[in-house]
Amino acid sequence: MAIDDPVRGTTDPAETTPRPAAAPGAGPRSTWSALRPLVLRIHFYAGLLIAPLLLVAATSGLLYALSYQAEKIIYSHELEAPVGDRVLPISAQVDAARAAHPDGTVTSVWPSSEDGATTRVLMASPEVEEGKSLAVFVDPYTAEVRGDLPSYGSSGALPLRAWLSEFHADLRLGELGRHYSEMAASWMWVVALGGLLLWIGRKRSAKRALFLPERGPRSRRRTLSWHGAVGLWAAVGLVLLSATGLTWSRFAGENIGAVQDQLGGATPSVSAALAGTAGGGDEHAGHGPGHHPAPAPEGADVGIDKAVESARATGVSGRIAVTLPTEGKGYVVKETDTQFPVHLDSVAIDPADGAVMDELRFADHPVLAKLTRFGIDAHMGVFLGLPNQLALALLMVALILLILWGYRMWWLRRPTKERKLGVGRPMPRGAWRKVPPTMLLPLVAATAVVGWFVPMLGVSLLAFLVVDVALSLVARRRTRRAA
Repeated sequence: MAIDDPVRGTTDPAETTPRPAAAPGAGPRSTWSALRPLVLRIHFYAGLLIAPLLLVAATSGLLYALSYQAEKIIYSHELEAPVGDRVLPISAQVDAARAAHPDGTVTSVWPSSEDGATTRVLMASPEVEEGKSLAVFVDPYTAEVRGDLPSYGSSGALPLRAWLSEFHADLRLGELGRHYSEMAASWMWVVALGGLLLWIGRKRSAKRALFLPERGPRSRRRTLSWHGAVGLWAAVGLVLLSATGLTWSRFAGENIGAVQDQLGGATPSVSAALAGTAGGGDEHAGHGPGHHPAPAPEGADVGIDKAVESARATGVSGRIAVTLPTEGKGYVVKETDTQFPVHLDSVAIDPADGAVMDELRFADHPVLAKLTRFGIDAHMGVFLGLPNQLALALLMVALILLILWGYRMWWLRRPTKERKLGVGRPMPRGAWRKVPPTMLLPLVAATAVVGWFVPMLGVSLLAFLVVDVALSLVARRRTRRAA
């Protein structure tokens, strides 16, 4: 996705005009003139080589953003129910789900939160593959089971969204496929920020051209204008997507988690451990990937209705998810409303008497944990609901266009006079030699630190440097032999 390069195989009079030289002694201009060839070379090769991965991620991300609304249409029979006179107790709805699937073990329940919505009873069941739950949809007014579907993750993704989510994350290739998404996320912020610097630092006669694309006949200049202007508007969103995407990655994600823990920003969880038992609570217990249901607790159980009533008395209401008690742990009732302002409080309830054992308010989460939650929810399209999903879709369309425009500019740079078939010329080598040592050494040190923290970026950059040096040596030998 090259934004700007001085070597072209086509002629465009508007672009062949020489740029004004920087005034002697002008600090910022001389600094940028020294860095620009290096930034341009990195942006060109990173965009050229990583763009296919970004194109797959953007396309699958676009489909994922649209899948929320598609689910409401495709699975409307399961998700919706005719509004009745009164809502039955949650326990009666759970009993109906158990009767329909006697081989399943109920792990959690998402009670109906609005008129016309079904209750979702999640089960660990041999009917679904490991890592997923069986979601049984129950009419809250009649206890009729309206259907069942596989469900994945704490967001309750149904088959369409779950398939797209897995394809977006790892191309449905498991651990091996996760390298693709981590590579794309590792480089996307580099490409976006590099392009932003190149576009802002470009000479232009009018400020309007910085924000809006130019009109006129089709040419490389107009393509560059669209590429740069759209990239300017999309840069912040792409950097945020890259940063939040890295939190799920294998290598960089571990480093991010370690730093977050060191800064005291780990996400806390309510403690559901019963008196006399070891271990803390986990509000996701019972429906996470690869879960094997723990045995049900022995002794008195006030039931899910009393547990929900106790939770509502503490202010935990609205859209909630109830995790059923297991051996040594009580009920966990957690709010799941991610709309702004979010409602994500949670409480642990003692199944013996319905007493509140622990409370956790989202307002008490560390600031870093809150920001992480907001970022991840925004990446998934659930933070603001439909506006969030539309913004994601628009951002993915912009990324797809940026990639296509970048390849088009590369194609227009091909040397048509030398041969009809060919590709764009590469950026000239030796850009780093134009950077003063006082700037180069700190830049190398910063790159090494970033490469260590984001390993896929560091390893791929090192591999590029090795290949580039090898090609440079081969080119020198050929030049000497020809001489």
